[in-house]
Amino acid sequence: MSGKLYVVATPIGNLSDFSERAIETLKSVDLIAAEDTRNTIKLLTHFDIHTPQTANHKFNERQAVDRLVKEILDGKSIAVVSDAGTPCINDPGFILVEACAEAGIDVVGIPGCCAAATVVSVSGLPSDSFLFMGFFPREKRDAEKLFDYIGSNKTELYIFYESPKRIIDSMELIAKAFPDAKIALCNDLTKTFERIYRGTPAEVLSDLKANPNAEKGEYAFAMYVEAVEKAEDENALSLEAMLTDVCVKRGCTLKEAIALLSTDKSVSPTGKIPASKKELYQASLNLKELF
Repeated sequence: MSGKLYVVATPIGNLSDFSERAIETLKSVDLIAAEDTRNTIKLLTHFDIHTPQTANHKFNERQAVDRLVKEILDGKSIAVVSDAGTPCINDPGFILVEACAEAGIDVVGIPGCCAAATVVSVSGLPSDSFLFMGFFPREKRDAEKLFDYIGSNKTELYIFYESPKRIIDSMELIAKAFPDAKIALCNDLTKTFERIYRGTPAEVLSDLKANPNAEKGEYAFAMYVEAVEKAEDENALSLEAMLTDVCVKRGCTLKEAIALLSTDKSVSPTGKIPASKKELYQASLNLKELF
């Protein structure tokens, strides 16, 4: 009989958040696959857990996965943990879980802390749906691509992680791109000096700059971008008119016009991507029906 893989969430700051079930699981398995064994040993020592560890981090998980799957198939049970929070959510673990699922191994979730979910719960922002984006882009050009995506996307609540060394720069970029956004910026969640900054990007930025300790601790934040209803403009071009305009000016086919309008802002008279490729395709069908 093969063993099982347990995906175990660990505390993100407060050790009291570690569940009894998680502790018992780590005590009962044969091996713990840890993101950083040096970090996890502190947790294990605190809870008097003596299960052996093996490294399973982003630099070796592809090399380690076959060995770990074989051990489980041979009858051992393994728990995968990250340094803090839930494995696989912006942390290692996915490769091992995927391989175990494909091998028919039972994968058991031991739920617990997750910084992204905690941010959503304390944000005070509409959260019927949200999009977790991982770490905010390091490069300005990548941030600009992200802003273009957000500007054309109907999802309104976005969740990010960010480094304390980059949080002010990132908030400055957001303040320029989405000045009316609502921000809930969480610092050191569940820890002793936990703090939440709330307001527009400019207001949060002002509070950050006023805090001499702003470059300490871990950050995660929620950004709510109000859905902007497109106003009816008598002078606005329809999608059909835009397609026709591009075909005439560029001397291209409808198919080529669809590709241009759905990917290149400079082609559109509004300076923005006017619609999705699917919507543009439907507009092209409308044109064909007219002619």
